[in-house]
Amino acid sequence: MASRISPLAQIDPHARIGDNVHIGPFCVIGPHVTLGSECQLDSHVTITGHTIIGQRNRMHPFVALGGEPQDLGYSGAPTYLDIGDDNTFREGVTVHRGAEKEDYITRIGSHNYLMANSHVGHNCYVHNHIILANGSLLAGHVHVYDHAFVSGNSVVHQFASIGTHAFLSGGCRAPTDIPPYMISAGSDEPKIVSVNLIGLKRRGLPDSTINIIRQAHRLLFREHKPLDEARHTLLAACDDVIPWELTNLLDFLEQQRQGKQGRAREAVRSRPANPHPLRRAA
Repeated sequence: MASRISPLAQIDPHARIGDNVHIGPFCVIGPHVTLGSECQLDSHVTITGHTIIGQRNRMHPFVALGGEPQDLGYSGAPTYLDIGDDNTFREGVTVHRGAEKEDYITRIGSHNYLMANSHVGHNCYVHNHIILANGSLLAGHVHVYDHAFVSGNSVVHQFASIGTHAFLSGGCRAPTDIPPYMISAGSDEPKIVSVNLIGLKRRGLPDSTINIIRQAHRLLFREHKPLDEARHTLLAACDDVIPWELTNLLDFLEQQRQGKQGRAREAVRSRPANPHPLRRAA
C-alpha cells in the first residue's frame, strides 16, 4: 500500500520517511526525524529534534515528540529520542528528547500505550508493554520497566524507577522507586499496599511464583523485616528452584537500598554525561 501524505502536512525534505505511512493534515516533521514504515499520524502531530521512530506506531492528534527538554541547563546540543515499534500515542501526549545528561537519550521501547495527555520527560527510559494512563507524568530520568501500569494523574519523581509489573493507583505520587510486582497507592503518604495479583495472573505466572511474591510482600512491606533477613527466609522457602521474579525483586530492592532517598538511580545524578550513538543510524 502506498503512503498517504496530506498536502497540508509540513515535512522537511531531509526527514527520512518509511514505506506505507499515513501522515494527516497539519502534521510537522523536522529535518532530523526518521519515521519507520507503516506509521500513522492522524493530524496535528509534531515530531522534531533528532528523533528515530520504528515501525507501526500510531500518533493521535496533537501528539508532540522530540521537543526540547524542560531542563534549564539545556544549551541546544543535538540530543535524541529513540522510539521502538507498535506504540500508541493518544491525544496530547508529549515526549521530550534527552537533556545533556546521562547518555543524551530519551527512550521508548515497543508495544506501549500512552494515553491522552501523559508526559515522558527527558532522559526517561520507558521499556515495553507499559501503559501510561491519562494525565500521568514522568519527570526526567525515570525508568519504567516491562508491563508496569501507571494510572491516571500519577506523578513519578525524577530518577525514580517503576519495577516490572508494578502498578501505580490513580493519583498516586511516586517519590521513591516502586518495586516490581507491587501496587503503590496514596498521594500524601504513598505506600506499597499489596501485590499486583491481577497483572501477574494475566501474565500467566505459576501459582508457586505468585505465592512467593506474596510472601515477600508480607515480610517486607507488612512485617517490615530487614532485606537481608527477608532474603534468607524467601530463598529457603524456594527449595531448589528460585523464580526469576523473586531474584528480580530482591535485586531491585538491593539497588534501591544502595541508592539515595529511596531511589537507586540517584547514584547516576553526579556522573558526567556520556553521549551515546543511537541504536539505529540517524
